[in-house]
Amino acid sequence: MYVADSRASNPGAPASANGAVRPPAGRRRAAVAPTVLALGTVSLVTDVSSEMVTAVLPLYLVTGLGLSPLGFGLLDGIYNGFSALVRLAGGHLADRGGGRHKWVAGAGYALSALCKPMLLLAHTLTPIGLILAADRTGKGLRTAPRDALISLSSTPETRGRSFGMHRAMDTAGALLGPLVAFLILRATVDGYDAVFTVSFCVAVLGVLVLVLFVPGGRSRPTPAGQRPTLRAALALLRHRDLRRLTVCALLLGLATVSDSFVYLLLQRRLGVPDRWFALLPLGTAAAFLLLAVPLGRLADRVGRWRIFLAGHGALLLAYGLLLGSWRGAVLPYAVLLLHGTFYAATDGVLMAAASDSVPEALRSSGLALVQTGQALTRFACSLGFGAAWTLWGDRTALAAATAALAMCAAFSFTLRPNTPRPKGTSTA
Repeated sequence: MYVADSRASNPGAPASANGAVRPPAGRRRAAVAPTVLALGTVSLVTDVSSEMVTAVLPLYLVTGLGLSPLGFGLLDGIYNGFSALVRLAGGHLADRGGGRHKWVAGAGYALSALCKPMLLLAHTLTPIGLILAADRTGKGLRTAPRDALISLSSTPETRGRSFGMHRAMDTAGALLGPLVAFLILRATVDGYDAVFTVSFCVAVLGVLVLVLFVPGGRSRPTPAGQRPTLRAALALLRHRDLRRLTVCALLLGLATVSDSFVYLLLQRRLGVPDRWFALLPLGTAAAFLLLAVPLGRLADRVGRWRIFLAGHGALLLAYGLLLGSWRGAVLPYAVLLLHGTFYAATDGVLMAAASDSVPEALRSSGLALVQTGQALTRFACSLGFGAAWTLWGDRTALAAATAALAMCAAFSFTLRPNTPRPKGTSTA
């Protein structure tokens, strides 16, 4: 089991400098801290709420409100790219004063929750765009403080599995959300209104779990030279290992095709009927859910950078299968398994690796730097891939993306950071 004893139930366990519990010598190390499990529950509940809306939003906007494809494309860009613009602000606010990570994350969760019922009142492009921008602002505010809480509540030896457990619970919510929305649409007359209403109630539950069960943290003295200012956050990039890690994440993000395009390519290869298209993301999510914890634990043992690069190797294999001539019945399962493996080996593992190079006083800001850069480059890749698809066709565009990803992965292998590893683990 991954349930760790709380500090209250183990008063003799010494704490590390970052507040994580270190068990006495000779005692079995706790795998995942209670704070991580509580945050995982918050993310699970919140993802049920957000994925309920995500699953029905395209159909609601285009069919229900009659929005043009151009209008939908604009809203989709806002929905997927806006949060990257406010992650640095969320990380900075959480670091200022110390111990504010919970409350900045809570503000982000609450803002996103309040946006759900407002969709019932918006029926034109401008108000819907503003509501989606506010929802993504909430996501941007909460992401870095939440990941900082996971990092600070874990020991260096267990960060990989802690992030893996959190991402697995988060993905469970992503699996449940579309299914709940599907059942609501089948069972009600005013299906969209019911989905938005239930989504709001579920989101409020997630905020309550955060407030009641996630510790608020304690303010600690800030070491000299580590005051949580914006200048200090940007100055983190002067550190060789974090700078190399960020550069590699940016380069690999520039060659990472968005999920929607992967599913569209798979549908074209196999001729998947439209009514089954919505089930393709569930395959990726299921693989992510099953592999996040094992790969997180493996990253703690053999090195996080190795697992991070291996995840991009899995993505290259998925692209290769999509480009190949094989059309067997196993193809969709293989592609979705590799796609989910990519996320399980990179999403939380990258945050665990970045945590090794960021001081505690600037933990949220440092993680936000990496997250923001990666999100912006992936957004740029989506725009570029869409343009290449329009000009050259889907196969040529994917071949170009595959070649770019292979070159970026090779360069990242040579540029890999040499961060200090916990005692008893191998270097990556």
